[in-house]
Amino acid sequence: MRNRYVLFGVLLAALALVLAGCQSAAPAEATPCPTAPPCPTCPPAPACPDCPECPEPVVKDVPFEALWMGSGHNDAEAEAFVHWNEDDPAEVPTSCAKCHSTPGMLDFLGADGSAAGAVDVAAPIGTTVQCIACHNDATINKSSVVFPSGAEITGLGGEAICMECHQGRASKVSIDDALTNYGVTPETLDQVPAPVNDRPMGFVNIHYYAAGATLYGAQAMGGYQYEGKTYDYKFRHVEGIETCIGCHDQHSLQVKVETCQTCHEGVASVEDLKNVRMNGSLADYDGDGDKEEGIYYELDGLRTMLYSAIQAYAKDVAGTGIVYDAAAYPYFFTDADGDGAIDQAEGNNVAYSSWTGRLLKAGYNYQVSMKDPGAFAHGGKYIIQLLYDSIEDLNTVLPTPVDLSTAHREDPGHFAGNTEAFRHWDEEGEVPGSCAKCHSADGLPTFIKNNATIATHPANGFMCTTCHDEANWPALYTVNSVTFPSGASLTFGEGKSANLCLQCHQGRESTTSVNRAIGNFADDEIALRDDGTPALSFRNVHYFAAGATLFGTDAKGAYEYEGKEYLGAHPHVAAGFDCSSCHDVHALEVKVDTCAACHPAVSQGLEAIRFTQGDFDGDGDSAEGIAGEVETMAEKLYEEIKAYAAENSVGIVYNPASHPYFFEDADGDGNVDKNAEGAVVRYTQWTPRLLRAAYNYQYSQKDPGAFAHNGKYVLQVLYDSIQDLGGDVAGMTRP
Repeated sequence: MRNRYVLFGVLLAALALVLAGCQSAAPAEATPCPTAPPCPTCPPAPACPDCPECPEPVVKDVPFEALWMGSGHNDAEAEAFVHWNEDDPAEVPTSCAKCHSTPGMLDFLGADGSAAGAVDVAAPIGTTVQCIACHNDATINKSSVVFPSGAEITGLGGEAICMECHQGRASKVSIDDALTNYGVTPETLDQVPAPVNDRPMGFVNIHYYAAGATLYGAQAMGGYQYEGKTYDYKFRHVEGIETCIGCHDQHSLQVKVETCQTCHEGVASVEDLKNVRMNGSLADYDGDGDKEEGIYYELDGLRTMLYSAIQAYAKDVAGTGIVYDAAAYPYFFTDADGDGAIDQAEGNNVAYSSWTGRLLKAGYNYQVSMKDPGAFAHGGKYIIQLLYDSIEDLNTVLPTPVDLSTAHREDPGHFAGNTEAFRHWDEEGEVPGSCAKCHSADGLPTFIKNNATIATHPANGFMCTTCHDEANWPALYTVNSVTFPSGASLTFGEGKSANLCLQCHQGRESTTSVNRAIGNFADDEIALRDDGTPALSFRNVHYFAAGATLFGTDAKGAYEYEGKEYLGAHPHVAAGFDCSSCHDVHALEVKVDTCAACHPAVSQGLEAIRFTQGDFDGDGDSAEGIAGEVETMAEKLYEEIKAYAAENSVGIVYNPASHPYFFEDADGDGNVDKNAEGAVVRYTQWTPRLLRAAYNYQYSQKDPGAFAHNGKYVLQVLYDSIQDLGGDVAGMTRP
């Protein structure tokens, strides 16, 4: 055992010596790495042979890159692209990425392989709207856009991609949803609603540059459209210059001013476009007495009036003053002391929070007009209607209403795209061929060219090219004579421009068509078919049949009784006067100064004119204007119509604003009867005698200028209708 310990000690000593040697000895020198052989020099690429077969590079220069580089779409420093740079995380959220980044747009389109129609992931910061955002496989066939209202506009072509971003982010639907969410009802429109989830009702912002919403008007419902009102549809300019890319360079985004100059004199810059005003916009919209100023200034005038109404309403009705700042979110702020300055709290602007339902609608429309700086050109009439209606609505509760007495909402009839004459077929999506000639922009040229019409899309009123031959601009289409519903061919003279007016202002019925409808039924027989169903229905002459009235018995527009003689063309026609010599062809207003040369009474109004003697209506007043004679005789005819109907079948009542105009009034209370479902009951108990008289009554109502167009002719048919019904004509005189 002792020897083992000795041996172990020897080993420990040896180990200590080894360790000591390791600590004191110099380290051994490392073996150097071998030097790598030099990389061989690559030979130069062979020069492309000078031959036709040598392919050109796929892209030498990016097309339109220089234009795009200087555009707003590439402004990398703009708030539109840097707004999220300081966020955590620094990314463009899915709710904004579609229009504020290229990856977001590709995501929305599905061009990145994701599902189309939504942005699935937030986009990285640092991009603008780059080439591929608009030029990719997904946009090649894109031709429709769904607006915030849910309305889908189709058939757009290349401008569809523009409208994905230039459509706004709110609509009438958004406002209505907000009001519903806060429990606002028609009865509580002027009350500040209680907060929901501790949040008061706030302002709804349409967002910026919503040009597409302005352009498509009521179709897109970008503005708040009030119930019971109708609004203009898409603003139609001229073919090829009525789209985003028809008016703007799609890369630089600049307006094609040189194109505007083709028709708009005095336009040398974009700023000059504010002075543009066309013959389809001749009303004094803002009521300042200036009908020559550009539409921009009309719109601006109404906007100033609306802001005044908003501030008055906020102070007097909502109870808290309000002020607007276009450059600061959320745009409307509190001004409790009424000093015109934004109230501050801890150094911050105080957002307005006393919104009522009525104020929210008006404030939203004000913002709509502000955030599309080109609204006057994109759809000025639509914006004018929104502003006017907002003022009108606020006025209903303002202690001191804003004066709208000289302002106007609508255009002259030919250009009133918001009226029933042009909006009637919106639900169907097309104007049928039987109506297109007079109720569309391109129907009349089609008829003149082909002597026939076809169905066409609903119009926003007439265009310049409706009457002016585009191929021979600015000449009017040439019409030598016009065929009326009676079959008569009439004219103001070969090639006279007023013949164009007769194409539509002739009515759609006549003595001939009424007789054809009546057939062989006896005068006082309720006309029934063999199965007992009504065989007769009301025949409507249609509207503004001034041409038929002017030509009297030559046109036979009214129902002329057998054995009676009737006046022909008004003497004015024989003297060379026609539609265009008495009316402004664009504003449609009567040239009163022309009338005054022969009719001094016109200073009291056209209705005061009298050019013949006699007390025709039997009211004892032989000095009243012919308009008064026609009005009273028409009233007497209506009374006879009601008496005859009640005596022979069932009571009747007339409503000039509702087709088919004559309705049942079985209890004689003067109101239209309704069936079990609440629908009005149209009159069906027609006898030939009643139909003839009702037709003539409607004729007198649907030409409001009948007293001037051919008053004595109209008096003759009214007199004869009263007499045929068995009415008392004692004291009356038939011209």
